[in-house]
Amino acid sequence: MTASPTHLALLTLALLAVFLLALLAAVTAGLLARWDGASAPAALLRAGIAFGGTLTLLIAMLALVAGTLT
Repeated sequence: MTASPTHLALLTLALLAVFLLALLAAVTAGLLARWDGASAPAALLRAGIAFGGTLTLLIAMLALVAGTLT
């Protein structure tokens, strides 16, 4: 079964939204860590952990929704 261009466009937009939400969570976590007095490398590490965790969770949720709709 082939995917229509509309489905591919919606999937691309959903992936972009997921990436941007994960990036927003990472920036927020990094800024809060830095504001709390963490060093720059520690704040960057916390931001990376927040980005990876958020991206993993949102991609899993997107896969679950896509699986139930098809």
